[in-house]
Amino acid sequence: MRHTTLGHSAVGVTELSFGAAGTGNLYAPLAPEQAAAAVDAAWDAGIRYFDTAPHYGLGLSERRLGEALRDRPRDEFTVSTKAGRLLEPVAAGAAPVADDLDHGFAVPATHRRVWDFSADGVRRSVEESLERTGLDRIDIVYLHDPDDHAEAAFRQAYPALERLRAEGVVGAIGAGMNQTAMLTRFLRDTDADVVLCAGRFTLLDQSALTELLPEATARGRSVVVGGVFNSGLLADPRPGATYDYTAAPPALLDRALRMDAVTRRHGIPLRAAALCYPLRHPAVASVLVGARSAAEIRDAVALAERTVPDDLWAELRAEGLLDGETVR
Repeated sequence: MRHTTLGHSAVGVTELSFGAAGTGNLYAPLAPEQAAAAVDAAWDAGIRYFDTAPHYGLGLSERRLGEALRDRPRDEFTVSTKAGRLLEPVAAGAAPVADDLDHGFAVPATHRRVWDFSADGVRRSVEESLERTGLDRIDIVYLHDPDDHAEAAFRQAYPALERLRAEGVVGAIGAGMNQTAMLTRFLRDTDADVVLCAGRFTLLDQSALTELLPEATARGRSVVVGGVFNSGLLADPRPGATYDYTAAPPALLDRALRMDAVTRRHGIPLRAAALCYPLRHPAVASVLVGARSAAEIRDAVALAERTVPDDLWAELRAEGLLDGETVR
């Protein structure tokens, strides 16, 4: 599996990476042995980049990922986590909440998330992530969804990440978001190594091609792409499918079905085309795939290994379904 070094850092990632939100009981409980088996399957397939966050299951994802990786050779894998949401224990006497499903995770609501993009908050977040994972270092730290906290993110949180990088506590730094404008600003105005762009460089949304990816290419920075299935529509285009976690609008469903027809004519599953598409751009270092089971990760690896013919991309462009050219 191809490896890429991020930006100007020495941190390397594999072209396919493991998204560990599912191991934090995303939407439904997951047995510990199933979570471990998913990580094992990723490792056996050659995946060496694993992404997590305190947000995922109120720390459960970090704990499970750290436990699954702890006995692996440390120099052979890369772990990223995120900063911006601190986990505070629920105060004694507070009104009890049974679970965290309002935030998407089937875990006991023992903590609450507190937005904190201060310098102290970032350092504390990294320290607590180290404690939860039990690892000796975090390789990549992203500022997590700073959309409504731009001033604090650029004035306080990002400089704190730079200091942690200079101290050797982390290897590479950046931001992870579901939009392109602020990520482009991070590339333009800071010395970030990498940004994580979710949902904005897919077969259905190529908005990252406008500014983000050209900026990354011009500056020698890297982009990790997540959300390649746009939360479901590109995995299984049908009435009732979701797009960005809500019901897909009819126009987008129609577009996905037209894409599905094109890929089928070329003998390629739409899911494979969706997974392989971002890797055609030279700035994209890795595609992040979430998995809750060993079977799901093996399926993702098989999709990524498919050879998508150039004629398929050409037909999608001819049909007006793709913008621009992204060949490496």
